Amino acid sequence: MDIPTRLYSPLQLRSLVLSNRLLLSPMCQYSAVEGLAQSWHRRHYAERAVGGVGLVIVEATAVQASGRITTGDLGLWNDACREALRPVVEAVHSAGTKIAIQLAHAGRKASTHVPWQGSGVVSPQSGGWQVVSSTDQPFDTDHAIPHALDEAGLWGVVADFGAAARRAAEVGFDAVEVHAAHGYLIHQFLSPLTNVRADTWGGSQEGRFRLALEVVRALRREVPNTMPVMIRLSATDWVEGGWNVEQSIELLKVLQNEGVDFVDVSSGGLVPGVKMTIGPGYQVPLAARIRREVGMPTGTVGLITELSQAEAILAAGDADAILMGRQLLRDPYFPLRNSPDAKQKAPLQYQRAFP
Repeated sequence: MDIPTRLYSPLQLRSLVLSNRLLLSPMCQYSAVEGLAQSWHRRHYAERAVGGVGLVIVEATAVQASGRITTGDLGLWNDACREALRPVVEAVHSAGTKIAIQLAHAGRKASTHVPWQGSGVVSPQSGGWQVVSSTDQPFDTDHAIPHALDEAGLWGVVADFGAAARRAAEVGFDAVEVHAAHGYLIHQFLSPLTNVRADTWGGSQEGRFRLALEVVRALRREVPNTMPVMIRLSATDWVEGGWNVEQSIELLKVLQNEGVDFVDVSSGGLVPGVKMTIGPGYQVPLAARIRREVGMPTGTVGLITELSQAEAILAAGDADAILMGRQLLRDPYFPLRNSPDAKQKAPLQYQRAFP
């Protein structure tokens, strides 16, 4: 194929300049201890940075201990969590790459087993915790029954998102991303399938938007004006009567005015048993429509594994950046190997491996 000039061109978000448009998608490693990053995280993220991605996005990091998906999730709810992430940030920066962190709350999908240790709920008696949501309905029959958050609880969540963003800035992250996708807490408030509340945090579209809006406002208050705020959004629930791309567009227009700089477009995850057709680039049309109708810098993700595929998406104007997940688990050096100037960008210690 032709030289991938678009994929390896810079992308600027506020004062942050990324050297290319291949981004590491946030993927949970389930390897934290009491929310604290471990040596595995430093190794994992540093290796992808050396491998040449334009931006490392650290996995879903809980803003409250009760907002973890599993006991192995990263956290940023206190200063000890902040300091445990410092070596990760320093290692990525030392490799010449920028780093963002995804701030999250799992809501009713919290307190579950680390994937390789089982599935379903971990009870409080076994080290789990009470989960919360927009509703008192569980995600599935093997998940915990949540408490519906009240006014005080919701403002506590908002404040903790802001505090986590402040800690991220203090430790040197270059950007923060709000996790509003995949059926986690903010998504639970956005979708009419899981938010039928009668208060100001639900019911109408304006009410369902409110938690996402207040979280973004909290982040913008706590991080420097020069620092990008990103959001990961499930653009559709893939269910009739659920959250959809039209509502996503309306939300993003609101959030763009509040200082969101980039949307990472994914889909699904709110309810179990959803039928959808999955194939290479299956979420690209969602990102393309959002980019066209909102005008916000947009990333796309989902079974994008080939260089030609990624370049074609950018060339068509369907996205501004490509996020890769499993492909970069298999091959962390994929971005560097395919770079037009790989030899110049490779570490001095590795340049003998590049023609």
